[in-house]
Amino acid sequence: MSVFNEAYQQTLGTGRLTLGLMTPAAREAGGMADPAVEIAVAQLADRLGFAALWTRDVPLMVPQGTGKGAAFETVPLDDPFLWLGLLASATRRIAIGTAAAVLPLRHPLHLAKSALSLNRLSSDRFLLGLGSGDREPELAAFQQSLDTLPETFRDYWKTVRAALSPDPADRIALREITGGFDLMVAPTTRIPMLAVGSARQSLQWIAANADGWATYHREEGRQKGRIGLWQMALRERAGGEPKPFVQSLNLDLVEDPHAPAQAIELGIRAGRHALLDYLLRIEQLQVNHVLLHLARGSRPVAEVVEEIGVEIVPRLQGSS
Repeated sequence: MSVFNEAYQQTLGTGRLTLGLMTPAAREAGGMADPAVEIAVAQLADRLGFAALWTRDVPLMVPQGTGKGAAFETVPLDDPFLWLGLLASATRRIAIGTAAAVLPLRHPLHLAKSALSLNRLSSDRFLLGLGSGDREPELAAFQQSLDTLPETFRDYWKTVRAALSPDPADRIALREITGGFDLMVAPTTRIPMLAVGSARQSLQWIAANADGWATYHREEGRQKGRIGLWQMALRERAGGEPKPFVQSLNLDLVEDPHAPAQAIELGIRAGRHALLDYLLRIEQLQVNHVLLHLARGSRPVAEVVEEIGVEIVPRLQGSS
């Protein structure tokens, strides 16, 4: 097994729970992100020891909304690879990742070329999270079908995996597809590929083929059950090889540090003490990384990042 890149080592391979940020972090609903603001937030997170910056792949501005009575929101986002290139150029240590690139809507050779380039230009700091997509208008625009999405995802995954691996044996499959040609010089370390959501695959397939699994926030008892299923799938299909479990968290961090945690859609509203208690509990459940969504919180994002970076990140790293 090849050694994973630096991004994996500092985000998913530390043996402790780490924190990442979904970007754009300060985007107004319905509006485009301000690059200057986002660069400043990314640099702050980098200085304060956050492990990763993530972004989503939203090919079309299809209105979306969840929850009873939720307003439908149109999400305008920049291309994820260009966006992460911007953040990588402005930071030094923090990893960058897709959560997730929509694999069936991108040619796998183009996607692999982007991943290889971004990993090289960021000095080994890239994590590739991949999802299947599920919005029918997007699928229709890209001439894909819900019926064939699971098979397409698996086929494209195989191509990307071959292109991203440093192992000569793995790369044979790439040269078979390209007629003997390579995309770039092979990477020296392994670029991790994470399945985000179900990707329309069984958990057993994800355990056998992905380097980790990312899913959404659930009530702790339910999440414990999902982690148990993940560990079982790893024993059955990955020979018990440990692979990280990642979850997202919508977070509204309130000013009162002693405020108790309250459930919100796919996350919590809490003061920093309750947040830390929650993170320590899910670390015990074997959650390896938490991807924080701050954009819908009630406070300025930079202020929240500062508080988490100063008061919580050191505690998770084992320092007082």
